[in-house]
Amino acid sequence: MSTGARAEQETRAAAPTGAGTAAEAGTGAAALPAAGRVAARRALLAHPAVLLTGIVLASLNMRVALASVAPLVGEMSEDFGLSSTASSLVTSVPVLFLGVGALVAPWLGRRFGAERVLFAALLLLGAGILARVLPSVFALYGGGILVGTAIALLNVLTPGLIKRDFPDRAAAMTSVYTGAMIAGATVAAAAAVPLEKALGGGWQASLGVWSLLAVVAALAWLPQVVVARGRTGPGVRAVPAGGARPVRVWRSALAWQVTLFMGLQSLWSYVLIAWMPTMFTDHGMSRSTAGVVFAFNNLIQVAGAFLVPLLAGRMRSQRPLIVLVTTLVAAGYAGLMTAPVQGAWLWSAVLGVGQGGAVGLALTLIVLRSGDAVTAARLSGMAQTVGYLLAAAGPLAAGALHQATGSWTLPICVVLGVCAAALAVGLLAARDRTV
Repeated sequence: MSTGARAEQETRAAAPTGAGTAAEAGTGAAALPAAGRVAARRALLAHPAVLLTGIVLASLNMRVALASVAPLVGEMSEDFGLSSTASSLVTSVPVLFLGVGALVAPWLGRRFGAERVLFAALLLLGAGILARVLPSVFALYGGGILVGTAIALLNVLTPGLIKRDFPDRAAAMTSVYTGAMIAGATVAAAAAVPLEKALGGGWQASLGVWSLLAVVAALAWLPQVVVARGRTGPGVRAVPAGGARPVRVWRSALAWQVTLFMGLQSLWSYVLIAWMPTMFTDHGMSRSTAGVVFAFNNLIQVAGAFLVPLLAGRMRSQRPLIVLVTTLVAAGYAGLMTAPVQGAWLWSAVLGVGQGGAVGLALTLIVLRSGDAVTAARLSGMAQTVGYLLAAAGPLAAGALHQATGSWTLPICVVLGVCAAALAVGLLAARDRTV
């Protein structure tokens, strides 16, 4: 159901119905202007432009808290005396709780409504970001738990909300919100070191400032909470088309194929989020230059994340796009292994297009392979629960292998194997069918 349709229903619901006594009629007539004003306000708050603004601002927060850490991991490790494996937990813990949070997100959405849960998630994200800057390693990891849980709620509920409110423009809207998500990561990665210097508060100030973005997004999302409070009955929650019973996605082979592609592409992305700047500095590049190259990688991802979902929405089968994005990522990783500094900008560009296209395609597949909004929400929950639990192993395993071998060759070879697996499962997930 479109946002405009929901607003129209609310307007009808606000108008008095039926006839009663003369006193009741007089009361109804007096109440009509007030009811009309309430309905008009709700229709304004439910306008697609207001919803789109909230989605874009929420999407900007989906990777900021993760991408802003990577250029600062070295300093954080020095302050707390962390080993390479322990340092990888700074990224792995939030990713792990992306999976744990995704497990409960569909239930929370059904119980309290997607709008309320998304609003709460943005507030939780701001709190988690602030917790990470406290002078304690336990707060560093505990804040990561809050950050990961909050982002999981945002990740899981957004596709279902898009399927519900923009059913005819689902692929285009997916490209908008994935593009915004990666744009936020780009800005956070590029600004991490400059903010550290400008604010004069070390890495803590550089990380903490991003809590303000979460607060701004929560305020922009507040109108949707107000609209949701005005709705009652079964219309509050999306239901399967035609009243059909919800699909059991955990028993669907296609759902597992979509889920595994989501997880494998997330794994290769979070390895880069955690370790790409370190790969460059270990080969002699300065920390500030490594941060800029990492930011460039995120910037290029915007192009892939925006264009690939648009292309996917015009294709019955997305197999050619699966081949394209996995090949680009594999080529970029191979370049990092053979000539990391000499070809840094080239590999960052190749990886960026592949990474952005892959995450956009993975999220689009969730929408395209779902027959209705409920199935989209459940498939999103499944894909991101299993996917991020799988992805959480990436940064940790890469850090452990690097610590054991003193080289990035073996970790990159393992990721190349991940690319091959993603290609195989992605070709199955891209077939023209629904869960």
